[in-house]
Formats: sequence, structure tokens, C-alpha cells
Amino acid sequence: MHIVQFHHVRLPVTKYGGAERIVAWLSQGLVELGHQVTLLAPQGSRVAGVPVVEVRPEEVLSPAFDLRRYVSEPVDIVHYHCQIHYPPPSVPSVWTLHGNMGGGRRADARTICVSQDHARRHATEVFVRNGVRLDEYEFRAAKGDYDLFLARLHSVKGWQVAVAAAKRCRVRLVLAGGWRPSLSRFVKFVGQVGGARKRELLAGARCLWMPVRWDDPCPVNILEALASGTPVIGSPRGSLPELISPDAGGLGTTLEELVALRGRLADWDPRACRARAERSFSHLVMADEYVRMYRALLATGTLPPGRPTPG
Repeated sequence: MHIVQFHHVRLPVTKYGGAERIVAWLSQGLVELGHQVTLLAPQGSRVAGVPVVEVRPEEVLSPAFDLRRYVSEPVDIVHYHCQIHYPPPSVPSVWTLHGNMGGGRRADARTICVSQDHARRHATEVFVRNGVRLDEYEFRAAKGDYDLFLARLHSVKGWQVAVAAAKRCRVRLVLAGGWRPSLSRFVKFVGQVGGARKRELLAGARCLWMPVRWDDPCPVNILEALASGTPVIGSPRGSLPELISPDAGGLGTTLEELVALRGRLADWDPRACRARAERSFSHLVMADEYVRMYRALLATGTLPPGRPTPG
């Protein structure tokens, strides 16, 4: 198949940007599976191994968009990574919902969500879970002397809960986020991280804290942690019960439950975490599931339901 991917943000990102990483990894995965991919993205975008056509996003999203102006070869499907208001009339199209739509809005017939919970909350059964490039992360069985929180420092991500738990457990917590809060001697703030520093923190952490306070669609940092052999302590919100298996971390609702889970670190083998990422959350698993979506749409005119987590 010839698949056109479109994202309205320049690629790649150096630090944060889960959706941007997914678009790059998906495009590379489709190429590795033998498909032809053309990526439409803003000026300056570069993704290794993927032909990129630089575009102005507002032109692609306008009613007057003509795909033939940008791609001369026949196209089987166009995959947007933002909502489609004016789909190209000459070729089938889908879009991935990477966030949450508020106000009880429902997914339309072209929408692909990123987890089963995400799909259920948007009145559809169509989803493909995110996946990461495993070779971009370092697996390490021997961990360092710190726990890790790696996400936006927003209340819905639960960073205050992670700090409170670290204080209660009297363990060192490295907090990697976008602004500097007031902290205690148990918490080290390192700001936004990317590249080698991010890989090092993920690989060396004893665990990743993710006690979210919202319905997170499919957080990439959890998959990055599993790829690094790092177990995850989170809350049972959104997609987290689909991502965190009993051998790779635990889920707790209260601070007391989370603190108790921290005491079970010895139960979670880094090798089991990595194996779960390899089995269920690689960029190739994700790409293969999207191919299943594309083929079903081309054959039947409708998108199929998502599938349970492999393994």
C-alpha cells in the first residue's frame, strides 16, 4: 500500500511530544513492513527512512486541499493525526485521536482511538494502542538509587501524588517535567529531558510513577519505561489497566495503596517489563495493527474493532 501520513507539528521532537513520536515511529514501522509511506509535515521535518513532503498545515486542512499537488503517485489511504474536517474526496482517509474530546463528543466513522478505554469513552470500538521504537531505549536490569516521574507537571498527571508517596517511602524521586515546583529533600527536579539524558533516566530508575488523575488515552512514557525494563506504579484510570500487567507494575487508588505497591519492587523483574514491551507495545506491533485498520476500510468501507493487548 501507499500510505500518506499527515501531522501538523514539525517532526521530530527533541523532548516532549508523545503524538509526534508516534507519527514518526508509525511511519518508520510501515516502511519496515514493506509499505510505501509519504509523510506530509511542516517545514523542517525529517524522519529517518521516510520520504517527507514539507507542507503548510493550514493548506492540508483546508476545503481546497488537493492531494495531487503534493503526491504524484497513486495513494491508497491518507492517515491524519488531527481531526479531519475536509477529507480528500478522491481517496479513503482516517484520523487518530491522540487526546480526549470534551463535552461528551463521539468519535466519527473515520476515528481511530489509542486504547480500548479511550475508544469506549468516545462511543466506538476502533482503537490501536501506541507503540515505541524499542531500539531507542536502553534496557537495564541493574537499577540506580532513584524513582522517576516523567511527564507534564500538571495535576492530572499526578506528580504531587508521586512526590507525597516518595516522601512517605523516604526514597529519592527524580522529577522530570516542564516547570519547577517547590520540593523537599527527597525530590530532585531536572526539568524537561530528551535524548541520551531521558534514556539514562528511564533505564536507571527503580520504577516510574504515573498516578494519573485523569483518563489518559495511552501515555507513551509508560511504554518507554517498560521498554527500559522499568516497572510502573500508577492509578487505574484511562488506559493504564490495559498497559500495566501484574508482572510489570501495579495500580493503586489511594496514597496508602501506592506506597504499599512501592514496597513490592522486588516482585517486578525488569526482564518481564521489557518482554511486555516487545510483545505488545513495539512500533512494529502498532504499525501492523494500523495496516489491519487500513485494509479493512479499503475492503469493507468501515474500520474494525480494536483487539485485546497481545499476550
